[in-house]
Amino acid sequence: MSKTVQIAGLEVELVRKAIRTLRVTVYPPHGRVRVAAPLRLPEANIHAFIEARRAWIEKHRARFATQAPPAELTYSTGETHYYQGRPHQLRVHATEGRPRVELPETGLLELYAPAASTPAERQQVLARWYRARLKEQLPALLARWEPVVGARAAAWGVKQMRTRWGTCNTRARRIWLSLELIKKPPKCLDYVLVHELTHLHERLHNARFWGLMDQFMPDWRQHKARLNQAVPGQPQPTGDDAD
Repeated sequence: MSKTVQIAGLEVELVRKAIRTLRVTVYPPHGRVRVAAPLRLPEANIHAFIEARRAWIEKHRARFATQAPPAELTYSTGETHYYQGRPHQLRVHATEGRPRVELPETGLLELYAPAASTPAERQQVLARWYRARLKEQLPALLARWEPVVGARAAAWGVKQMRTRWGTCNTRARRIWLSLELIKKPPKCLDYVLVHELTHLHERLHNARFWGLMDQFMPDWRQHKARLNQAVPGQPQPTGDDAD
C-alpha cells in the first residue's frame, strides 16, 4: 500500500509494510524520496521522522544532482569492471563452451561467452562469477569475526540489493550481504559483516549499537566512508549503508 504525501516541503512516496522501524531511501538520478513505515504507525510520527532526516535527504539529493548519469554498461571488451576494490579491464572472448570468467592477472577480467550473447547474458555470466567469489570468502570471514563480535549467524546469503549493503533478520539470526560488496575493497566487506553481526546484539542504530561497533572494529568509520564512495559507471546502493 503506497501513496504520495507532502512532508517538510518534500514529495515523499509512503509505503506501509509489515516492518518494525521506519526506513527512508533516496533514489538517483532525481532524488526521489521513499519511506517505508510500519502498518499502524501514526502519520505524525512519519512526518517527524522525515523532518529529523531532512539534512540527510538533502545531502543525498544534492550529490545525485551533481553526478553525471552512469554510462550504460554493455559488458564488452575495454570496459572497466571492479573486483575487490581494483579496476579491471574486461576482455570478452567468443566460446562454444561453458560461459565463464577468469582472472589470469591483475588488471584483466577474461569473460568467455557465445559470440551471439547479449549484454544481459554477459552480465549474468559476470554476476555468477562475482557471486561465487563472494560466497567463497564469507565462511572464513565469519569464522574470524563471529568470535570478535560474540554472536553467530544462523544463516547467511548473498543477493542483489538496490538500497542496502547488508541486512539482518534478528529473529531468524539471518544475514544477507549485497553482491556489490565483491567490487569493494575487502575491508568494506569486513565492515558490513561486522555491522550485521552487531545487530544480533542490538537491533537499532542507537548509541549502544555504535558503541559496540567501536569495540568490535575501532576503525569502522574509515571503512564505511570508503564503502560509500561511488565508483564511476558502477551501481551503488542508495539508502543507508547497512540495515
